[in-house]
Amino acid sequence: MPTFAYSARPAKGGDIQSGEVNLPTKDDVLAHLHKQKLIPVSVREKSKKLNLEFLGTGISTRDIVIFTRQFATMINAGLPLVQSLDILAEQTENDAFRKVISETLYDIESGHTLADAMGKHPKVFTELFVNMVAAGEAGGILDTILLRLATFLEKNDALIRKIKAAMIYPGVIFTVAGGAIVILLLFVIPTFQAMFDSAGIPLPLPTRIVIGMSIFLQAYWWACAGTIFGAFLLFKRVYATDKGELFFDKVLLIIPVLGDLQRKSAVARFTRTLGTLVSSGVAILEGLEITAKTAGNRVIHDAIMGSRASIAGGETIAGPLKESGVFPPMVVQMINVGEQTGGLDEMLTKVADFYDDEVDTAVEALLAAMEPIMIVVLGVVVGGMIVAMYLPIFDMINAVK
Repeated sequence: MPTFAYSARPAKGGDIQSGEVNLPTKDDVLAHLHKQKLIPVSVREKSKKLNLEFLGTGISTRDIVIFTRQFATMINAGLPLVQSLDILAEQTENDAFRKVISETLYDIESGHTLADAMGKHPKVFTELFVNMVAAGEAGGILDTILLRLATFLEKNDALIRKIKAAMIYPGVIFTVAGGAIVILLLFVIPTFQAMFDSAGIPLPLPTRIVIGMSIFLQAYWWACAGTIFGAFLLFKRVYATDKGELFFDKVLLIIPVLGDLQRKSAVARFTRTLGTLVSSGVAILEGLEITAKTAGNRVIHDAIMGSRASIAGGETIAGPLKESGVFPPMVVQMINVGEQTGGLDEMLTKVADFYDDEVDTAVEALLAAMEPIMIVVLGVVVGGMIVAMYLPIFDMINAVK
């Protein structure tokens, strides 16, 4: 948030006052001064410091969950909103989060609603968070909404950690294996090559292939690195387009095992997010739009937005979800029943709980499938290179005999 330096004169007369304030725009500063019964003389934005937003906020999901639960407890106990935020700002150990809470408190004291104040920090309080808080304020059930938010954030964080855990193990193994192959080609194979050249023996085809790979990597390592980096940049550029994102997300969903995990995690996230929003009083159209943004997959995002268009036209949510072919028939039927009985939020929560368990099963299946694949790949590549280097040695031993 930018910092503005101002000077102003009291409306009833007196000396000019100067100060600084953190607000989004100059108009907000002017409005703030008028509320303080000050007549603005000058308002200017201070020069910006080095922008480090690309490093992230430094505020974890755990920090937000603890804040939300404690905030809900204080509101439920009857503490005023301002006093609750003041206490939370003092006791948080995260300096970045303390600053966000303090700015939120300042905005509330300036006349903003809690939802509007939190909405000024989208990197910390998501659109889902802000909309649920707004619904809680409007319905007078802010403490209940905050407790639901804390539960939702915990479950969503647990889901994300499960998926990350499934990716870390094979990622580390393949990274280490790739490093080992590069070291073999650059430093070990040349030693064998020198020995074979001095022996002057004919080399079998596998050995010639491995030596050729070693010679190529030594001569053109920069080209290999540039190709990999270029491919990465090309992928990012293509994925940034609508067609590219849709294509790669479709491919991701049809990959064996991994696609199943992606689909189940997306269903779990969709049903829990929408169920939490609907049960908190957020309008269904707004809830679907927010949920689509958290889908994590363009195909699923489009299916959810199709449902939003359908319900806006007086149709059902379940129809477009079924036509997309992404959502399992059981999920579509349960959502359909929830719509007809008026218990959509409860039905969505039941589906989310079921698919949380399904994600656990999918993660175990992915790890179980990856282990033999990794063993085979490492055995064929690394083992094949070693065997290729020892074949000429066996020939040399036989020649000596």
